[in-house]
Amino acid sequence: MLEHYIRIFEQYLSAERNASVHTSRGYLHDLGEFDLFLQEKGYAAAGLADIDNFTVRAWLASLSRNNKKSSQARKLSSLKAFFRFLKQQGIIENNPAQPVKTPRQDKYLPRHLSVDEMFAVLDSVPEDSLLQVRDRAILELLYSSGIRVSELASLNRNGLELAAGSIRVFGKRRKERIVPVGKKAAAGIERYIAESSTLCRKIWGDGAQKKLPLFLNRNGGRLTVRSIGRIVDKYILQAGLLRKMSPHGMRHSFATHMLNAGADLRAIQEMLGHESLSTTQKYTHLNIDKLMEVYDRAHPRSRKQEE
Repeated sequence: MLEHYIRIFEQYLSAERNASVHTSRGYLHDLGEFDLFLQEKGYAAAGLADIDNFTVRAWLASLSRNNKKSSQARKLSSLKAFFRFLKQQGIIENNPAQPVKTPRQDKYLPRHLSVDEMFAVLDSVPEDSLLQVRDRAILELLYSSGIRVSELASLNRNGLELAAGSIRVFGKRRKERIVPVGKKAAAGIERYIAESSTLCRKIWGDGAQKKLPLFLNRNGGRLTVRSIGRIVDKYILQAGLLRKMSPHGMRHSFATHMLNAGADLRAIQEMLGHESLSTTQKYTHLNIDKLMEVYDRAHPRSRKQEE
């Protein structure tokens, strides 16, 4: 019953919100699930006006059996955005999802590697072939900059300012930001660009520099997010670390190590591209042991009185 309106919403996401393909796909998947729920519950012949907050709550309850709270929250957010759009367009009078509260999220510690573990992963990459040079540059860049894997996959060569120690990335909602890059990452990227020049000319020609991807697969096409995930998995295993770590875990490692080294929280927020400081603050609790150690050593009231 919602298919027609979902298509209109899809056009809006692309044309006006400038949403990425990944974001649009997520919205459409969530809305498709809700539409299927409506059909299964006998809403096929009903109209939009018959969907109320109780309907939305029933759908959210059905999700609780097989979805984490974070997934439930994301799906509810998709639904709220969809109905908010329909209300703005005058298609409905009220947003039935708006009164529904987001499920309380479970607190968790972001997975990250220690500095020694991170160095072990980077050092596990030989550089005997073009693909290995590429993989080393990818890992160095992920750790050096803390950018999202989707941002790394979408990087073009004309977005590099390696001489100035920075790159230009487009984050969520295509928001542009300048991110600093370390010398080792910059050197790794420069080496990869030099060694991949023949492949680039063969596949892309000399006139495609503007949209030329930074990282290419073995066939010369743009490397995908999934492929980057497999590269990280490969070298985590090769370094002998007995736990899984996603590209997002390397982003967490970057933020944690910067914070532990004394970097300002707002600076980290800017580098990560977080809209809200509260999103960045989840890293602060990782410092609690270090903070307690400093407190116990320095505060007069933290020590027992000598007898």
